[in-house]
Amino acid sequence: MSFKGEHILSVKQFDRDKIQQVFDIARSMEPYARRQKRTKVLDGAILGNLFFEPSTRTRVSFGCAFNLLGGEVRETTGMQSSALSKGESLFDTARVISSYSDVIAMRHPQAGSVAEFAEGSRVPVLNGGDGANEHPTQALLDLFTIEKELASSQQQMDGMHIAMIGDLKFGRTVHSLSKLLALYKNIQFTLIAPNELAMPDEIVSLIENAGHKVRITDVLEGNLNADIVYQTRIQEERFPSQEEANKYRGKFRLNQEIYTRHCKSNTVIMHPLPRDSRLEANELDNDLNLNPNLAIFRQADNGVLVRMALFALTLGVENLVSNYECEVPWYSNKGQS
Repeated sequence: MSFKGEHILSVKQFDRDKIQQVFDIARSMEPYARRQKRTKVLDGAILGNLFFEPSTRTRVSFGCAFNLLGGEVRETTGMQSSALSKGESLFDTARVISSYSDVIAMRHPQAGSVAEFAEGSRVPVLNGGDGANEHPTQALLDLFTIEKELASSQQQMDGMHIAMIGDLKFGRTVHSLSKLLALYKNIQFTLIAPNELAMPDEIVSLIENAGHKVRITDVLEGNLNADIVYQTRIQEERFPSQEEANKYRGKFRLNQEIYTRHCKSNTVIMHPLPRDSRLEANELDNDLNLNPNLAIFRQADNGVLVRMALFALTLGVENLVSNYECEVPWYSNKGQS
């Protein structure tokens, strides 16, 4: 696949070869993310970072990734701060913003909105999440994290066991990740959720039709003996009311005691973040913070690497990055982390 000039809208665009291409480039970005080197390969390029739905990690991660490649970032956050609140169409917004930018990252609360926006864009558009539909860059960074974490214990994704926990109905991260994992072989999925928040039937069918084993349950204990435990928060913004969302908050909590009793000694804990640490939810207890298998912060770090790779690929500079290297003159301890 030539990524140059292409939109990144859905995980459906990827096969295993394309995924590996992204991962190979992502690994090559580590010296820049760790501030061991700088590159100015995108000096003068502009990212239009359009986030019409609340976001911290994804928005800052996109901006950081572009800055680390030497580019500049222009941001719009919130629907009310954009011309969309005045009735402008996504097509018109795309035509205008793409004339100001070399590439655009976009999040929007409505499913299909980013693809609609891309139809009017004259530059590549990267989907930062469209409603409960997809979050392809999150899925890629999650998969990249899984590969790295399993490799540290000489395991592969083929043949692994993953337990997905929480809001599997509205959690777009698990939808996109499941579609990518379906490309691999002999994976065992344990899907743990309240019946009302179970994984959509079409995702379950896709996994099963790809030849994987699926176990569906609403019981946490006894179902965590997996290689990867992927916890998700209750997506309260997708519910018709806060009262409805509150019915499920705190239903599946993971702490060190539960981990010790029900997980393997090397089970990797993942979460797309933010984790809800309020007492009534507390999805991943703070007593897990010193557990070496808690990978949630390594997962977030990997997001910068994967997004750097996607920017380099879509702008056609993946083979030029090292040609524009320079030294890092300031103090940094990131290389020691």
